[in-house]
Amino acid sequence: MKKTNIILLVVIAIAIGVIVTMVGDFSTYETFATAREKEGKEFHVIGTLDTLQTMHYDPVKDANLFSFYVHDKTGETRKVVFYGAKPTDFEKAESLVLTGKMEGDEFHCNKILMKCPSKYKDDQVAMGNKQL
Repeated sequence: MKKTNIILLVVIAIAIGVIVTMVGDFSTYETFATAREKEGKEFHVIGTLDTLQTMHYDPVKDANLFSFYVHDKTGETRKVVFYGAKPTDFEKAESLVLTGKMEGDEFHCNKILMKCPSKYKDDQVAMGNKQL
């Protein structure tokens, strides 16, 4: 075999190895129970804000510390600690995707994605009523 063929085969083998490794890192949405079982591993947890419990954010004391409570898709409620500023219109979010890990009974999150209500929702309802 030529040296170029051998080098090409090695490069292809390395590329396949990298792809297989990356596929194992793709995560799905999990629950707090799953995150608690594998404490220290990072997960994506989807849930809704628990509006009955208080949120704590004091930008004067620490602008990068925000805590609140979330119900996951199984209904389990956990305290979430976010190391960052409170997102704008946080209370209006329909659902939250939290990226982080369990530490004890708290979920420590480093990223929050919010699904906000559609600004077109009221227009769709109004249009639906006109067609009746």
